[in-house]
Amino acid sequence: MPKLYEYFGLIILFYSNEHEPVHVHGKYQGKESKAEIIFEDGKFI
Repeated sequence: MPKLYEYFGLIILFYSNEHEPVHVHGKYQGKESKAEIIFEDGKFI
């Protein structure tokens, strides 16, 4: 799992072989969340 970003304890990870839709995981203070990356009409939403 490649780490894309780390700053003051916030870690953003990207799992390249995980399920659709494309998304990133964020970890901070022992908690984890994920956010979808939506690309529509040539723009990231």
